[in-house]
Amino acid sequence: MNTPTSAGMSRKCTAELSPEEGMEVDCQPEELSKSPYEDRCADLGGVKDMRLEAEAVVSDVLFAVTDMHVSQTLTNALDVAYINVETREGNRYCLELTEAGLRVVGYAFDQVDEGLASQYHETVYSLLDSLSPGYREAFGNALLQRLERLKQNGQ
Repeated sequence: MNTPTSAGMSRKCTAELSPEEGMEVDCQPEELSKSPYEDRCADLGGVKDMRLEAEAVVSDVLFAVTDMHVSQTLTNALDVAYINVETREGNRYCLELTEAGLRVVGYAFDQVDEGLASQYHETVYSLLDSLSPGYREAFGNALLQRLERLKQNGQ
């Protein structure tokens, strides 16, 4: 079961994964509890803090890209955060994260091209899948490794 985070995005629990894999797996409903993140959202009147969302996005997919980090140069706020990503192919992008989703806003770290009209993606997985064959391969390999481990453990 997923816990909603922001417009169309969801965060799932992780279980039995090494940090390099960073993949998500569904949790049983009884495993879900109110997280400190959700508590902070409640404190903010239900507004999602995009800075926290950006950190979660980075930790979810860092295993499948060359580099990914929240921008320290661009101004991040409650309603918008910027993430720099370098794909396995060596292409660099600046991503914007808002309630609408994620989109490419520049083709270099910390670069926002106001004239760039790119499509919003509901998830980081969808966005990276559209940008990087290397991401697709790394994600698929990690999934296969996880399934193999489950098979070996008799689950």
